[in-house]
Amino acid sequence: MKVVRIIPASFFGIILGLVGLGNDWRAAARLWGMPPQVGEGIMTISTACWLLLVFLFVSKWVAAPLEARAELKHPILCCFVGLVPLATALIGLAVMPYCRECAQVFFWFGALGQLGFSLYRTGQLWQGGRDPNTTTPVLYLPSVAGSFVSSIVASALGFADVAPLFFGAGLFSWLAVESIVLHRLYIHETLPKPLRPTLGIQLAPSVVGCVAYLGITSGKPDLFAQMLLGYGLLQALLLIRLQGWLREQPFSASYWAFTFGVTALALSSMRFVERGMTGLFIPLAVITFVLANVVVGFIALQSIRLLLRGQFAPPPLLPATPPPA
Repeated sequence: MKVVRIIPASFFGIILGLVGLGNDWRAAARLWGMPPQVGEGIMTISTACWLLLVFLFVSKWVAAPLEARAELKHPILCCFVGLVPLATALIGLAVMPYCRECAQVFFWFGALGQLGFSLYRTGQLWQGGRDPNTTTPVLYLPSVAGSFVSSIVASALGFADVAPLFFGAGLFSWLAVESIVLHRLYIHETLPKPLRPTLGIQLAPSVVGCVAYLGITSGKPDLFAQMLLGYGLLQALLLIRLQGWLREQPFSASYWAFTFGVTALALSSMRFVERGMTGLFIPLAVITFVLANVVVGFIALQSIRLLLRGQFAPPPLLPATPPPA
């Protein structure tokens, strides 16, 4: 009971980072002849972690429904619930080389699930009455990240009529949400330390969107693709510049928020080289691939350290209910 109560939806961000790194290694195997077993091993670990998290998350709704509902109603944590179907869609990429039919099932469950959650959460936001201080980059997760990931997986599965629709939904949602997030960062109080790692999500929209855009286009990456990558590089440099401020929050599971963006930055850079870009893009692909491995590897090792100490999971939102006398 105690274990399942403390499994937050945000833990599914681990799957995004792991699948992202697995995709990087798959691209590196094609591009540079790196050992393909590394990428497939990471994908296997990703799938196993996803199965465990799904079991624990469903168990929380069964064994501790009040805790689960409190998370769903929380003004910030609720957005992480969208990671559950999003991660499910990404698992479709992991299993696609082995079972295409299974990948399609994962995709449709994930894509329709994230769309449903996006409609639910965005519908709440449209009604207003929200404290501006609860605005963080987690707002990208329901409509932006979910749509871009659905587009990526749809393209990989050959659903050429579906992928552009999801890309458009993600692109224009991103432009709208970004203005709100930046307004909060510029105008209102500084982010509290526990929320600062959520800024890692700020890197993701442009580079995940770039990967999605490359999936629905062909030939050399065009000007728009290069613009998306350029904006992603700017976000990465800003996060590097803010490392001292961000690290005022001690390491916790929330640092996985950085992993999906950094792995997508590497993947988009490598896709550029795969699609015939030369010059600056060749060393950029190498540098971002190394960076992705360093960041995910460091966060994974630190997570294992906290897990062994029993300090990885956050405390539950609600106090434990005492057993009946």
